[in-house]
Amino acid sequence: GLLALPWEMVTHIASHLPAQCVISVLPKVCHVLGNVGKDSTAWQLRARRLVGARAGFPVGPREDVDWPSACLEMEQLVSSWTGQADFVASISLPLKHFAQIDTILLLGGEATVCVTGSRDRNVHLWDLQSDAGRLRHTFAERGTFSTHQGWVWCLGAQGNSLASGAFDSTIRLWDLQACGTEMGLIRTGAPVHCLSYQPDVLLAGTIDRKVNMYDPRDRGFVSGFHLGHLCVFKAAEPLVKSLRPHSKAVICLAADDKYILSGSTDCTVAMYDRRAGKALKRLRLNSYLMAMSYSGCEMWAGDNKGNLHSFSVAGTLKALSQFDVGHTALITGIHSSAGSLYTCSSDSTVKVHIPCAPPRTLCTLQHRGGVNALNVKAGVLAVAFGEFYAEIWRPRK
Repeated sequence: GLLALPWEMVTHIASHLPAQCVISVLPKVCHVLGNVGKDSTAWQLRARRLVGARAGFPVGPREDVDWPSACLEMEQLVSSWTGQADFVASISLPLKHFAQIDTILLLGGEATVCVTGSRDRNVHLWDLQSDAGRLRHTFAERGTFSTHQGWVWCLGAQGNSLASGAFDSTIRLWDLQACGTEMGLIRTGAPVHCLSYQPDVLLAGTIDRKVNMYDPRDRGFVSGFHLGHLCVFKAAEPLVKSLRPHSKAVICLAADDKYILSGSTDCTVAMYDRRAGKALKRLRLNSYLMAMSYSGCEMWAGDNKGNLHSFSVAGTLKALSQFDVGHTALITGIHSSAGSLYTCSSDSTVKVHIPCAPPRTLCTLQHRGGVNALNVKAGVLAVAFGEFYAEIWRPRK
């Protein structure tokens, strides 16, 4: 029988099965076949087959790579986006904004809810469970008919809490479980360009060079701080520490429980160690980063010239490579994970890649106007455009 074969032959046969089958089905057959999914070498060989012999994977450090998850994501990406054979037609959300949409965020385990923020100063909540998408709610501050008093530029969410940052120099917190009730207001003292909402901290990058750190559990009304500082808030004492990671506006942020990474128009990228409470690294580039995505021990970022950059984030920040993937204008959005990479640009394109070196581009979506932002969750792609509308791409079941 199968189990009487040499182990090398068993793993070779299993390599021709879908990753989903090796991960979910074989362990239910028997204990021995379940061990096939624990063979790291077999997964690395599968990954090499997926990216091609001339490409390197992973781009960053090999330590702590979740090989099964990476292979599963890559196979799903190839199946879904090569020729778009397995994707339904995109859902265009109804035209409810009357200005450019600059930020978009998917929510829920299966990405059944979407939030959009626009230069019309409003934040809309959408239900994606219908075929056409339905406007569920417009967030509005007390006593007014708009969400903010300036352009809404960024969004972040954690659990049932939504944060919206705007050019009116405020961050507003909303309770998604309580019909969008406003939970709090943060006055930042300068327009907010980017947010990163972590379980224990809300990070905000502002145009006046700051990266502000707030305690999301303190839902009171909090004020902004001094020029050029990175501000840390806690419930007992709002301002804990002030740092100066950049000399110009902070454009993009990425973070986890270990590090805070930020990019600025001063052409630098900075790394801050949250646990040690100190700055670790500051790199100078030939361009400035517009968007970044941090996963595991590597970070991908897009710059104002349309190039992709990869970085190692293993104990320190190290620039690895720069890639030209065909974007001809600034990259406005990026999402990366163990086995996927999505980029969008003001050149009116969205590209889907395998995150290897160089990236393997599977698909390019061409649109009428510039693309302002994207977000990905559970394989669902949401894209915001400069022509007042957004589209959702969802894989077939």
